[in-house]
Amino acid sequence: MASGTTVEVTEVTFETEVAKSAAPVLVDFWAPWCGPCRMVGPILEEVAADNGGKVKVAKVNVDENPGLAQRFGVRGIPTLVFFKGGAEVDRVVGAAPKAQIQQRLDRLIG
Repeated sequence: MASGTTVEVTEVTFETEVAKSAAPVLVDFWAPWCGPCRMVGPILEEVAADNGGKVKVAKVNVDENPGLAQRFGVRGIPTLVFFKGGAEVDRVVGAAPKAQIQQRLDRLIG
């Protein structure tokens, strides 16, 4: 279950961590060289802490996992993809403020 911290996800662990997760999952497609990604990272850590146990926040490094980026049609980063029941239900492309991210999560939780 979600723990209140972000979890790194790879092509190997995606199925277990995201697709089969009982909790809704927010997946951050990012890369270390991406400035906006580095801005969103701390926000996602806060969101994970604020929602511990209700949602899982996962990070996918697109440089290390290009297959996942391709599978989900990620063309720009950061891309935040929201999953519920293993299916994509929402998406935000670009850096988003904490309030917008939380509002979208609240829809999944509620």
